[in-house]
Amino acid sequence: MDDPATPASESAEREPLPGAAENTGDVPDARAYAGYLLGLADDAMVYAQRLGEWMTNAPQIEEDMALGNVALDLLGQARGLYPYIGSIDGTGRGEDDYAMLRDEREWRNVHLVEQERGDFADEMARLLWFSAYQVELHTALAGSSDDVVVGVAGKALKEVRYHLDHASLWVVRLGDGTEESHRRMQAALERVLPHLAELFDDDESSVRAAQLGAGVLPSTLHDAVVARVTRVVEQATLTLPDGSRWHSRGGRAGIHSRPMGSLLAELQHIARSHPGATW
Repeated sequence: MDDPATPASESAEREPLPGAAENTGDVPDARAYAGYLLGLADDAMVYAQRLGEWMTNAPQIEEDMALGNVALDLLGQARGLYPYIGSIDGTGRGEDDYAMLRDEREWRNVHLVEQERGDFADEMARLLWFSAYQVELHTALAGSSDDVVVGVAGKALKEVRYHLDHASLWVVRLGDGTEESHRRMQAALERVLPHLAELFDDDESSVRAAQLGAGVLPSTLHDAVVARVTRVVEQATLTLPDGSRWHSRGGRAGIHSRPMGSLLAELQHIARSHPGATW
C-alpha cells in the first residue's frame, strides 16, 4: 500500500487552470447559471480554508504537506471559476472580490465544508465523502456545453482522484487498525452524516444549469458517490451509518451554520483591514 501521506506528483506539479476566461456570448438565465458555478467555487474555497488549518496540526509532518496540497488544489478550482462567474453575472468581479469581500449570506457553499476542524478521523471522513462527490461531479462536467467548465473540470478531475485515494487509504488504515482507531473512525462517519444530503439537493440554479447542458443535477451523482464510499468503508471493516434524522440545508441559498462566521473572519481579515491593497 502506498503511504497515504505522500502527495501525488499531479498535485505537486501544478499548471494554471483554464478558468478566468471571459464569457464571450449571452448566457440564458445568466443569474441562475452564475449561481450554480458560484456554489461549486465556494465549496472548493471554503474547504481549502478548512484544510489549511491542518498545517502543523496533522499527525505527522508529511500529512501537513499532503493536506496543504489538497487545499491548494481546491483553491485552484475556485480561482479558475471566480473571474469567469464575474463575467457571466455582469458584476465583473475577480477572485479577490468573491473570496474576500462577500458577507456570509452571499456565499453558496454546502454546510459540510464549513464545519469546524474535528479530529483527524473526522477530516478523513469528510474528505472521503467530498472527494468522492467531486470525482463524480467533475467526471460529469467534462461533458458540459461550456468550454471553460470543461477545462476546469478536466484539470480538477486529476487532482480530486488523488484526494479520494488519499482519504480512502487513511480511512482503511484507521478503520482496520487498532480497536481505538476503528472506534474513532466509525464515530467520525456518523458525525459527518447529517451534512451529506445537501450535496445531492437539486436547487433552482443546478436545475437550470442542467437544462442548459452546462451543469449536472446533484441528485444524479448520489448513487455513484455512495457506491464509492461504501467500497472504502467495507474495506476498512466499518459500517456505513443509516440516514440521519435531520440534515443541513440552505447553504446554496446563503444560509449557513455557526462556524461559517468565524471562518470568514479569519479568511478575510487582512483584505478587509487594508482595502484596495495588493500583494
